[in-house]
Amino acid sequence: MKITRFETFLVPPRWLFLKIETDEGLAGWGEPVVEGKAETVRAAVHEFEPYLIGQDPMRIEDLWQKMFRGCFYRGGAVLMSAIAGIDQALWDIKGKFYRAPVHELLGGAVRDRMRVYTWIGGDRPEAAEEAALEAKRKGFTAVKMNATAELGWIDSRDKVERAVARVAAVRQAVGGDFGIALDFHGRVHRAMAKILVRELEPYHPMFIEEPVLPEHNENLREIARQSAIPIATGERMYSRWDFKRLLQDGYVDIIQPDLSHAGGITECRKIAAMAEAYDVAVAPHCPLGPIALAASLQVDAVSYNAFIQEQSMGIHYNVEADLLHYLKDPSVFAFRDGNADIPAGPGLGVEIDEDKVRERLAREMRFDPDVWFVEVDLDGDPGNYMEIAAD
Repeated sequence: MKITRFETFLVPPRWLFLKIETDEGLAGWGEPVVEGKAETVRAAVHEFEPYLIGQDPMRIEDLWQKMFRGCFYRGGAVLMSAIAGIDQALWDIKGKFYRAPVHELLGGAVRDRMRVYTWIGGDRPEAAEEAALEAKRKGFTAVKMNATAELGWIDSRDKVERAVARVAAVRQAVGGDFGIALDFHGRVHRAMAKILVRELEPYHPMFIEEPVLPEHNENLREIARQSAIPIATGERMYSRWDFKRLLQDGYVDIIQPDLSHAGGITECRKIAAMAEAYDVAVAPHCPLGPIALAASLQVDAVSYNAFIQEQSMGIHYNVEADLLHYLKDPSVFAFRDGNADIPAGPGLGVEIDEDKVRERLAREMRFDPDVWFVEVDLDGDPGNYMEIAAD
């Protein structure tokens, strides 16, 4: 069997799908994308075609190494996301060839269902409380929410109290056994992160995510000293080499590799195994589409240390289409009691409705993350600003 063709599809709301075809009629689907840089990743995917056209799609490890090591400049969000989507599609082909789900080819499942959480918004305590209660009514046992709005390097007590009030309202509403994950989204500098984690501890968050940006991971040591809340990070880390130092330092409790950013199934399986050796849990990042979620669940199935899975169904930026829109059988993602079944069909376990994909091709697709400008008074000059990007 040989790879014969790549085809990429930009589709709403912000996703890039990849179809890899073979000379035996089997095709696999992947989701290689960086939010806001879909066209850039698309170009990178097609730049890998010369490595792969005419190759045996069953030799996944060999092809992964050629893609990764064939680049003098390795790693990073764009290249690893391109590799990730290609890798997902190759595993999809291999599973279809053997008529088995990917997790069977990876050694077999250690679980049949995976706990999932849902995202909630709400800038005011009352709104956050209602959103959390609605999630609970739908059967979820955990939610994730923004921990705070943007903060300056050293900010006011009032802003801290507002952030704490939102979390307190949610905790009061949902009860003590419900999981509340708090995403700092890289909006907080070290000094304010230390204050926030201490103030939030009485409300027993399930974890705090990215309390500092990954380029400042050395600061996790100080944050860990302030509180016993589990620390999660990793959505902006792209290979086992990125995670190596983080795991060695020992201040992270949960890693969050993204199956569409961190080299796909092949690489994230290795990252999860590395984390297990350091007694660290895995909660894959996945605010993307159905292929990415299916790939995540396949890795969850074989990772002993996976404990919860992100998913984006109904999230605020899925305004033109949602996860189920492009699936022939939407029931594959029917969540029950806060859990998702591990897809059991061949390959990734989801069947993409290609007709709908072609119907919804995006002629122009933009996903612009918010960029906030936080006014900072430096030397009495209110015209100085600090830029904060939020996804």
